[in-house]
Amino acid sequence: MEKLKQSHDVQIQWRSYELRPVGSPPISPEYLARIEAGRPQLVEMARERRYGLEINSGPFGINSRPALVGAKFAEAQGVGDAYHDAVFRAYWQEAKNIEELDVLAEVATAVGLARDQFLAALDDPTYQNEVMADVQQAFQYGLSGVPALVYDKKYLVSGAQPYELLAEVAEKAREM
Repeated sequence: MEKLKQSHDVQIQWRSYELRPVGSPPISPEYLARIEAGRPQLVEMARERRYGLEINSGPFGINSRPALVGAKFAEAQGVGDAYHDAVFRAYWQEAKNIEELDVLAEVATAVGLARDQFLAALDDPTYQNEVMADVQQAFQYGLSGVPALVYDKKYLVSGAQPYELLAEVAEKAREM
């Protein structure tokens, strides 16, 4: 995304999406075992086949809502991009559980947010409603997973895709 922002001068607006909303049924041990068995392939794909990234992800199936609400607060404070980057790094590279409020508070303070204000914002209905509005919009778009990128409210790119495809869609969207 950073490369695309620089090469094609695109603006990125992050939206919330919950893979495991509050109240979701428990994950079966069999399904969790399949997820864990597939992690080595995910790590290899991220590192060698496509992206040159090192992945050491946090626990699967967590409640991401606190992190999403925190993102809305961070955006309102002008540090949304830094917060998103720090949360991604905490989860995908440092294997931290971003469901835990102490982990999120650590991320928040690292990007310049006051810990107490951040934690209070997690219970603020304004930010919670913003998250739910994003989730509703995702359902209206027909999204059922992440990542999903919507260009100019017209073009959907679903799944982790190589930079070349993202750039091609950005160019097509610019032409319209």
